[in-house]
Amino acid sequence: MSDDRLRTASEELRDASAAADDEEIQRRLYDLSDRIAALAAAEETPDGDDLMQHLHALGELRETTDGDVSDRVDSALENVRERREELAD
Repeated sequence: MSDDRLRTASEELRDASAAADDEEIQRRLYDLSDRIAALAAAEETPDGDDLMQHLHALGELRETTDGDVSDRVDSALENVRERREELAD
């Protein structure tokens, strides 16, 4: 079963990667997008600890980006955060 919040987060990161100027940031965003997409497509419910690791990575990326890239990272972060909160309920 696909997870819409995580799928949206992955798409935001993919778009952020395409918009980033720095190659290292592009790679990090793309890799994180892939990892979150895998969680979204998995049959089992994502693990809260995995999502927390992604939240930390997103927080770091948000601080190293600006403009549209930062806005997209922030959107992805919010989607992952909301999904993690759903799991905690």
